Amino acid sequence: DTLCVRDNQVTFRPIEFPRGYYSVAVAPATKADLDKMSTSLARIVEEDPSLRYSRDADTGDSLLTGLGDAQIEVAIDRINRITNTEYRHKKQSGGHGQYGHVLLRLEPMDRDNGFEFGSEIVGGRVPREYIPSVEKGVVKSMEEGILAGFPVVDLKTVIYDGSYHDVDSSGMSFEIAGTQAFKKGMADASPILLEPIVKLTVNVPEAYTGDVMSDLNGKRGRILGMNPGDRYTAVEAEVPLSEVQRYAQDLRSLTQGRGSYLLEFDHYEPVPINIQQKVIDEAKQMREEERV
Repeated sequence: DTLCVRDNQVTFRPIEFPRGYYSVAVAPATKADLDKMSTSLARIVEEDPSLRYSRDADTGDSLLTGLGDAQIEVAIDRINRITNTEYRHKKQSGGHGQYGHVLLRLEPMDRDNGFEFGSEIVGGRVPREYIPSVEKGVVKSMEEGILAGFPVVDLKTVIYDGSYHDVDSSGMSFEIAGTQAFKKGMADASPILLEPIVKLTVNVPEAYTGDVMSDLNGKRGRILGMNPGDRYTAVEAEVPLSEVQRYAQDLRSLTQGRGSYLLEFDHYEPVPINIQQKVIDEAKQMREEERV
């Protein structure tokens, strides 16, 4: 597409996308999911023109065609990670009631891509003035968190359908609907906890190098390398921040006070499943104690 003045129109030759010949038959887990699968496949193909979605007239199979098995696997994985959710907020208590109905699609985004909200509402299924309220409800739920109270990140949320009532609908009703639909969808999406990973550089006399490396391994650290010097060796590692909160004391004990270190944030990584459940359980217990 080009944007230009009417009197001087400019067009470019269309991009020629590579044509793949590797086809895989795809099928939903249940017949009830056939429409959802078809919709998801059509959306994936629209985003990646080198993919094709078709139906074999002889076998009746649904086919996804691409450049190779890796591309097909990535496409299928993206489809499996998309969650559709719905919530209808309806309350009547004399006079004007409350009504808000939304259907949301939750899609994971690449790490550090933040949050994106979009609308695919057509035909006035949900009035335009209520869309920001839905987004507000989603953002509020993201900030409150789904797992252990930690905020949700790297997510795209799209409202693609819904309904409203001429009298009972309001911004607040749609905000509540957006909040509850999001919570419901996240519960089905198998969310994970992320933890901060730090880059740790430890300078110690050579005699203590083995003890320091062993200690870091016990802290779920990954040794990146060693740089020997005249008297000291620099050990570089990536370690979960939660494991080195008291590292000053640990290093002093390991090296008889002769070691030093530098620590800086590097990135986030998924928390191991066994530790994740422990964090969730502790957060749940704290909330219960606060209610007492």
